[in-house]
Amino acid sequence: MFFYTRYPSSNVLKTFFPDVKFNRCITSQLIKWFSNFREFYYIQMEKFARQAIVDGISDVKDMTVSRDSELFRALNMHYNKANDFHVPDRFLEVSEITLHEFYSAISAAKDSDPSWKKAIYKVICKLDSDVPDEFKTSSYL
Repeated sequence: MFFYTRYPSSNVLKTFFPDVKFNRCITSQLIKWFSNFREFYYIQMEKFARQAIVDGISDVKDMTVSRDSELFRALNMHYNKANDFHVPDRFLEVSEITLHEFYSAISAAKDSDPSWKKAIYKVICKLDSDVPDEFKTSSYL
């Protein structure tokens, strides 16, 4: 699911986890899991953006995220260890946009502000995609 949406609403979670009896505690736990997924994602983005700066990359356009890239491998190993799912191309696009946002912010020294990442989060949350209906089928449950 994370390959499609980084910020699922409780209604989306309820739709894709029909076997779960939702209450406030369980909903909070699922939302917390996605928060942890995002945290790993953003930590990786910041790490790779900072490394690109150290490596002397001076143009954000020189940074790409492909299925062969080290960043993609790190994310895929974390979210898709058994390689059960085909990672959608849109996830690669969103990852590249996220990497560019981090690189640009760090390059502009915006990371000196304690809340510098909030602007990035606002951009990325708008890039969520619909989760395919096939995830509702019994083969995914």
